Amino acid sequence: MATTLTEPTDRSRRAVGRRRIPVVPPSIRDPRLHVSAVILTTHLLGQLWLNFHISVVQIVLTLATCALLDLAVVFLRSGAIVWPGSGLLTGGGISLVLRVPGTDNGDYWSFHGWYWFVGVGAFGMATKYLIRYRGSHVFNPSNVALVAAFVVFGSERIEPLDLWWAPFGWEMLLAYLVILVGGFTIGRRLDLTPMALAFWATLAVGMGLLVASGHSITARWSFTPIEGMHFWWIVVTSPEVLIFLFFMITDPRTVPQGKVARIAFAVAVGVLCTLLIAPQTTEFGAKVALLGGLVIVCVARPWFDAVFPARNTDADDVAAYTRRVLAPDGTRRVASRGALAVGVVAAWAVAVAVAGLPARSTAATDRTVNPVEFVAVDVAALPEITVDRKVRDFARGLETPEGARELAETLADNLAVEGEAILTGNVELLAGVDHGDRLEEYEQVVADASTSITRTVSTYEFDSLHLTVVFPQGAQSGANAGFVATGAVTQLTYGPQGTIIGEVTEPLATTFTMRPVNGGRWLTTDTID
Repeated sequence: MATTLTEPTDRSRRAVGRRRIPVVPPSIRDPRLHVSAVILTTHLLGQLWLNFHISVVQIVLTLATCALLDLAVVFLRSGAIVWPGSGLLTGGGISLVLRVPGTDNGDYWSFHGWYWFVGVGAFGMATKYLIRYRGSHVFNPSNVALVAAFVVFGSERIEPLDLWWAPFGWEMLLAYLVILVGGFTIGRRLDLTPMALAFWATLAVGMGLLVASGHSITARWSFTPIEGMHFWWIVVTSPEVLIFLFFMITDPRTVPQGKVARIAFAVAVGVLCTLLIAPQTTEFGAKVALLGGLVIVCVARPWFDAVFPARNTDADDVAAYTRRVLAPDGTRRVASRGALAVGVVAAWAVAVAVAGLPARSTAATDRTVNPVEFVAVDVAALPEITVDRKVRDFARGLETPEGARELAETLADNLAVEGEAILTGNVELLAGVDHGDRLEEYEQVVADASTSITRTVSTYEFDSLHLTVVFPQGAQSGANAGFVATGAVTQLTYGPQGTIIGEVTEPLATTFTMRPVNGGRWLTTDTID
């Protein structure tokens, strides 16, 4: 993540074999040490209370890979053993953001997907030493390595840390305090806080434009699409975004030198991030777009240095820029620059609206069907509902006995309406109870039944129902409520006169998935055997 402008200068000589090799230990004044403390504290909170899906082994391997490579390269170049502050920051940043699906919180010693952490860490360090401009690396190593990995390998293999971490409580309050206090303290010391705030303000405006245009994404941690002011609030207050702006964008080695240039650089990152997020329909795409904006703007750093050259002091830098704006035409130049700024903002708004067309919220389906009008379900026959503890993190209320039972009753209604649609040939009934793969499946069932002289309807008797969270279309398509059901399913075959002419009962062991599409009624989306 961030690095200092100068390396520690305190040296001592230690005997290594017959050679006396210079050793540079860490300095308490080194900001890299402070950033590392923030990152490691965040890791600790994530492991103990915030349900981070990463193991201690994965974190340690990432840190060790980056630190050892940093030590080796510096030793080969200088002949000194130098505390690998930059390597540890790169490893800390990568392990804080990178996730491998299938890693469970609390499985501290899991080696699951360890090679991803080692590989991404090694690639990040390679970019630091191989891609350079005027003596410093072009990209923030952790940022560019993460973006490359996500773009190349996709969300089925690896994914970023979620924008939303947990319901707000003392754990999240502590996480915010660690990030904000650490970020502002380090930013003030390096004079990078204005840059961080410039990015945040630009991103907040950009997300406002997206909200106004009807932007919507699916998220692993939400049953419903994220849209409207909820989307805006999630992004601008995301701890991941705060880490990005405090500890990635503000890497002193990869930003322009002048104060005005840094502000312009940060605004450009915010503008580009908004444009890249606009067409994304999943949280995975939005997060990669956010990280990717910095990678692209880093390439243009020489341009910012040329247009906004640094002076001897920050005051000189700002004064020189002010003189260029005001002189020699005074008010006229201010007016022209103001008109240009308005034009740029207007063009940005139009570009955001056009780029965001793929992610517009779809109009809610007109579901005037009330299943209760068409079916009579004996809800008293439903068994006691058990609930997985993780349901609470996805939807408040469902974890209660009342909420879980109400959802089970909705499932029973949905299944009964499917049978009614088959018997009557009324495919329109399905729109009120099914969605996605389930809707397509039963639309075909109704169509086939309409051409047959017999019709087969399923009825269900549940022995147990366990409510959990599932991802039938993959994590990035959003969470579904899943009822793990056991019991019996009876296939009733009706003849032309509407009488039952056949009956077959089989054991039932499946998972019904449900989701409140467009914030409305919970619909059945699929089954998982």
